Amino acid sequence: MTHRFATLRQIPGSIWALGFVSLLMDVSSELIHSLLPVFMVTTLGISVFTVGLIEGSAEATALIVKVFSGALSDYWGKRKPLAILGYGLGALTKPLFALATSAGWIVTARLADRVGKGIRGAPRDALVADITPPELRGAAFGLRQSLDTVGAFLGPLLAVALMLLWANDFRAVFWVASMPAFLCVILLIWGVQEPDKPQAGKRVNPISRANLARLSPAYWWVVGVGTVLTLARFSEAFLVLRANQGGLALAWTPLVLIGMNVVYAACAYPFGKMADKLQHTQLLGWGLLLLIGADTLLALGNAGVVFWAGVVLWGLHMAMTQGLLAAMVADTAPTDLRGTAYGFFNLLSGVAMLVTSGLAGWLWQSFGAATTFMAGIGFASVALVLLQLRQAR
Repeated sequence: MTHRFATLRQIPGSIWALGFVSLLMDVSSELIHSLLPVFMVTTLGISVFTVGLIEGSAEATALIVKVFSGALSDYWGKRKPLAILGYGLGALTKPLFALATSAGWIVTARLADRVGKGIRGAPRDALVADITPPELRGAAFGLRQSLDTVGAFLGPLLAVALMLLWANDFRAVFWVASMPAFLCVILLIWGVQEPDKPQAGKRVNPISRANLARLSPAYWWVVGVGTVLTLARFSEAFLVLRANQGGLALAWTPLVLIGMNVVYAACAYPFGKMADKLQHTQLLGWGLLLLIGADTLLALGNAGVVFWAGVVLWGLHMAMTQGLLAAMVADTAPTDLRGTAYGFFNLLSGVAMLVTSGLAGWLWQSFGAATTFMAGIGFASVALVLLQLRQAR
């Protein structure tokens, strides 16, 4: 038992604090996002295609902003202030969802919220890498991702309870979501200590041609695989809509994200520890096979065992790949360019998210839900082929 928890005890306290910061913000965000697709379609009368564009644009905004916040954190030599700014902006946007009366309100709230996510994302990931010893990096990213994902299922679970308690009052639930968001900012300010890094010489532009040339081919390969993988995995909003299509009552639709995130949270840390010991490309290959299995089941059914098995496989895929890709970026990028490296990784993933969520919405509306998930199978298969070519070298 002592050996089993030895790694957890070695992980620095600031990593635990960052994990609980992520947990609180995810409780807040998922209280809203687990209900938002259905709220947009049933209450505001927004089409599924528009939902796809909004979700894709929002997530792409977050990922694109990361390139600039990551580069700024490298130039400045500070990560924590940018993380505070990003989490603070996310907290300030939460009341807008409760006030929304049209698609314009939702677009404004989602984009502003995701700008906050973009500002904090790359500096926070670089901060995890800065704080953690290299031999514990996979475990640290896995732990932070696990705690983050605990929030991602607690939020929908609370959403179900409040929807049942308040007779499907979406807006009242959205107001409650503001509280954990502000608590997470307080924890970040007082609970996370950034290591001192002496300034070495004159500050230079992290995204200059000379510095970008220092990003190795191994790093750009990670970026390429991550981009194709994002094309294969569109927004989880489509899982919620698939369940609603299968007859799941409005109050119970957050169960989809609860189920997925319970699996994700339970498995992210064990898979993170595994990443410190096994070949990374092998784990990525298994993760892609899980995504192909999930898309296959979700294309076949929108209810019952088939649908829920697809949700479970989706969660396993996320647990196996997300922390792993973050650790791979840290392993292949120079220490002084980590923020920039995470930024570019997320920039290209953001473009892919915009394309794939818009495409998913269009396919759903034009050809049916099954076609959306079949397209996911196609993109995941391409990523798997790229992975096999890499291993064959």
